[in-house]
Amino acid sequence: MADALTTGRRSELREFLRSRRARVTPAEAGLPDGAGRRRTPGLRREEVAVLAGVGASWYQWLEQGRDISVSPQVLDAVARVLRLSNAERRHLYVLAGLNPPVPEVAPEQRQARCEGLRRLIDTWMPYPAHIMDAYYHCVMYNEAAGAVLGMRPEITQNCLVDFFTDPMYRSRSHSWERNARTVVAQFRAVAGARPDDGGYRALVAELRSKSPEFAAMWEARDIEDAGQIRKELDHPLVGLLVVESTALRVPARPDLTIVLHTPLDEANTAAKLEWLATPEGRRGAMYQVAG
Repeated sequence: MADALTTGRRSELREFLRSRRARVTPAEAGLPDGAGRRRTPGLRREEVAVLAGVGASWYQWLEQGRDISVSPQVLDAVARVLRLSNAERRHLYVLAGLNPPVPEVAPEQRQARCEGLRRLIDTWMPYPAHIMDAYYHCVMYNEAAGAVLGMRPEITQNCLVDFFTDPMYRSRSHSWERNARTVVAQFRAVAGARPDDGGYRALVAELRSKSPEFAAMWEARDIEDAGQIRKELDHPLVGLLVVESTALRVPARPDLTIVLHTPLDEANTAAKLEWLATPEGRRGAMYQVAG
């Protein structure tokens, strides 16, 4: 571990673990308070070691940043005893020189943070925006995404499935064939990072059965990082729209991806999107022919 830890990280590891120990009372850890007063608040090193199932000397060396073997299982045991949040647990991994676990969101925080993201994409109006989970399921979208991208309740609401199977989107997209390989390559990079995840395997199986084009592109095994994609769309009311989609992650909801569409300086796209959001544009959309 010595090679992985700089002097600054050793110092931070020591102070971080001390501060977390001081925060946990014996009662919270399931220990009796004892009759005497403690010289320092919180748990003692020996108590953390016993509760985590490690040796007292080993835990002392961990706090000191010594050259010892550290495993994820042991760090998780220490994190459990010290009642670390997911963010604190990841921080502990980094300070100990290990790759941190995948970020998680506590169940009680999900609803409140989703409300904040709903406000974000609604504020992005009149430009399209939507949010999808790790498996590309659409969690929410704004009104412009419905009007421009054809997102609607009656389709599958999986952005990857819809990209290959929704005839409305396919008929509107002038850039579909150029973008399809990029979309699949970006998805393969995401799925490849979690090869044992049944959710990704199920999604790939569904797409292979529904789309021969996806099956062929999947077998190509191309890999790309997530980023920006230029989209050219032929809208039935306003004609050509040229936008750039950007996939963003936010620390508050690491399980979600926000996709924002920004108008490019072509085909008067910004003005057209603004008109589609007006009462007149909305009325026109009510009578447009699908596809």
